[in-house]
Amino acid sequence: MNVLVDTPIWSLAFRRRPTQLSKPENILMEAWSRLIQDNQAVLIGPVRQEILSGIRDIKTYDRLRRVLRAFDDEPLILDDYENAAKCGNVCRSRGITGSSVDYLICAVAIRRNLAIYTTDADFTHYAKHLPIHLYEPA
Repeated sequence: MNVLVDTPIWSLAFRRRPTQLSKPENILMEAWSRLIQDNQAVLIGPVRQEILSGIRDIKTYDRLRRVLRAFDDEPLILDDYENAAKCGNVCRSRGITGSSVDYLICAVAIRRNLAIYTTDADFTHYAKHLPIHLYEPA
């Protein structure tokens, strides 16, 4: 099963040294590494943008941009944007707020039947009201 990997996982992988990781973070990174090796990790453009945003050092930015170029973006279609808005509407009607990118992740995951790999607790709230599945490392 392919897995849409969210920004917090990519950030942990690229912005922290392995020696700086806690035991739970090491488990997250081992699972991420397996997804990469098995060619199951899926990336979308808005997540790529989030990963690259906020990097002040141009050399670091360029290095990370080159590394991420190894991953193709899952193409987004018109329905993804409309369904992202629908996901947001459903969640807001139940008192849950989220970001446009989060809802776009949900919409793509629903359309492609992808699990979502994230440490963002907001997704556990979305999953109560949207037909999404969260990836749990073994």
